[in-house]
Amino acid sequence: MEPRGLMGGFYKISEWIMRLSVINLLWIICSIPFVIASSGLFFVQSDVEAEILGQFYTALLMMAIIAPFTLFPATAAMFSVARKWVMGEVDAPLFKTFFKGYKENYKQSMIGGIVYSLLLAIMVVDFIVYREQMNILSYIFIAFLILLVISLFNFFSMLVHYHMKTFQLLKNAVLITIGKPFRSLSTAIIAGAVFFISTRFTFLIPFFMGSIIAYMSFWNFYIIYQKLQDQLERAKRAEEEAELTADLENEDVKGNKEEVNK
Repeated sequence: MEPRGLMGGFYKISEWIMRLSVINLLWIICSIPFVIASSGLFFVQSDVEAEILGQFYTALLMMAIIAPFTLFPATAAMFSVARKWVMGEVDAPLFKTFFKGYKENYKQSMIGGIVYSLLLAIMVVDFIVYREQMNILSYIFIAFLILLVISLFNFFSMLVHYHMKTFQLLKNAVLITIGKPFRSLSTAIIAGAVFFISTRFTFLIPFFMGSIIAYMSFWNFYIIYQKLQDQLERAKRAEEEAELTADLENEDVKGNKEEVNK
């Protein structure tokens, strides 16, 4: 029996802290090679202005190569758990759900990861090049980069929620991102806020950053999904009503013809 009142509130908060931190730690552990490569990227970042870009690009290349095989499957597993939480299954077993999602979605997340890693790496390099030239195109690449990251969140949400071919998931993730600009903007703001706070309080990164972003991203996607389902149901009902009306009209016409023949 769960405690109620103030103690019940603290109990629920502590449960959620435990859930989010466990999944976030599992996500990082399963992404250790990528974490090591990204730490190399941040290590050389201070030297970028000193024109030592070779190390930066090498680290970026290593991240792009490693991510599809480590980070992306781990993120898909994290979104599998987030899906359970958003859909009301808050007591779903954490380890079992995480590693089941990791295994089931590994291949598709890897293929999608190769595509996204390539695109993200190109965007980052283009941004660096045009930023050095103080070109307005650098801001355009930032916008594209943000859209690409949001579509990546939608890709993971759709991956764990639908049974689709990989390239259908990629296409639909982009379409949802562009077709639902307000939801995309809210996802970007939430993810950006969590990331910003995590960089200010770095102890949050290993415990909460990824899991909170995954939860909020799937929550936003699930709202879109429910609205689309409602639209489909309304369209289906309208179609059924139209078919019924057409059948009744045909029956009336047929009855009138029979009366005329008599």
